[in-house]
Amino acid sequence: LGALVFSVVAMNAQEKKEAAATTTAPVTSNAEITFDKETHDFGTIDYAGNGTYEFRFVNTGKEPLIISNAQGSCGCTVPTYPKNVPIKPGAVEYIKVTYDTKRAGNFTKTVTITSNAKTPSKVITIKGTVAPAPTEEAFPSNGKKEDGATPFEKH
Repeated sequence: LGALVFSVVAMNAQEKKEAAATTTAPVTSNAEITFDKETHDFGTIDYAGNGTYEFRFVNTGKEPLIISNAQGSCGCTVPTYPKNVPIKPGAVEYIKVTYDTKRAGNFTKTVTITSNAKTPSKVITIKGTVAPAPTEEAFPSNGKKEDGATPFEKH
């Protein structure tokens, strides 16, 4: 009975090793994505101002690079990228990242890029501060009496 239990356990362990070997086999690729910079600091942006930056990258590998996904860390960060398009070795492309600047305050957001590169997952970052929303004027700007404006007196 002990030999039977031992052989079943040994066979089960061998099957698990083989399954792990087939599911974790490394994918070798000679494509590589290299960014000019991986973090962009906007500094202070006006409320509802321009929150878009284009990250420049090059395929520094020896095979075509294919970006399969680019995912922002939240719904307020939207990437635009060359989707499933082969990028030749040495070619320059851009990933445009747009942040919703109708959210006042400090922000640090990431975009995770998935590709067939040697390093299949790459993270780029945007950060900055969105200025507070402008306040509305205390007095009506159209000068109409029904809106609370008072007529000017002539002297």
